[in-house]
Amino acid sequence: MTSSQIPRSLFDFLRELKANNDRSWFEANKERYHSEVRDPMLAFIGAFAGPLSEISPHFRADPRPHGGSLFRIYRDTRFSKDKTPYKTNVGAHFRHVAGKDAHAPGFYLHLEPGVCFAGGGLWRPDSRALGRVRDAIVDRTDDWMSVKADASFQATFELSGHSLKRPPRGYDPEHPLIDDIKRKDFVAIATFTESFAVQPEFFQRFVTIVQTGSDFVRFLSRAVGVPY
Repeated sequence: MTSSQIPRSLFDFLRELKANNDRSWFEANKERYHSEVRDPMLAFIGAFAGPLSEISPHFRADPRPHGGSLFRIYRDTRFSKDKTPYKTNVGAHFRHVAGKDAHAPGFYLHLEPGVCFAGGGLWRPDSRALGRVRDAIVDRTDDWMSVKADASFQATFELSGHSLKRPPRGYDPEHPLIDDIKRKDFVAIATFTESFAVQPEFFQRFVTIVQTGSDFVRFLSRAVGVPY
């Protein structure tokens, strides 16, 4: 197995965690979490740093175990009815360098038994960033349509997220792209199977997915005023 290959045991662990989502089980299996989930993900993230820097120098693949690209396994249960303490998926967010200070686009990898996808874009931008993206779609309609119409993009991604039921105030309800203007999220998702995620060629496929989504994320970056 290469250092960038996702092991099958990662999904096995997550299935067991879902069936035993409590602190006593997790503490008894913490070394397994480190060796079967955390460490392989950190190796994957570290291997992705080089390819990502060639796609854009403004995004980071940070393999630190704390504060890097890997999301914590611990759930924030303070405002949730679901008090189970652990996530039953693993995710990596490859943030824009401006992401800590502004709503900036990013790339994402999600691995969960039965639910695997890679994506890129803006999830839940604040009202200012959301308005700037909507304005960019209106002002640069041809650019937006070109991104969406690209054959490789269409073959790889579906646009995901929530939308308004009615056109936002200040925008022409008859605009040909009103369905996109109504979006509250601008996220492109590429799904794949769990069995493919553990294959040696998956790492290169993930690189290709991010490359294919590059123009989409470039448009969003330009719209919110961060470099790409």
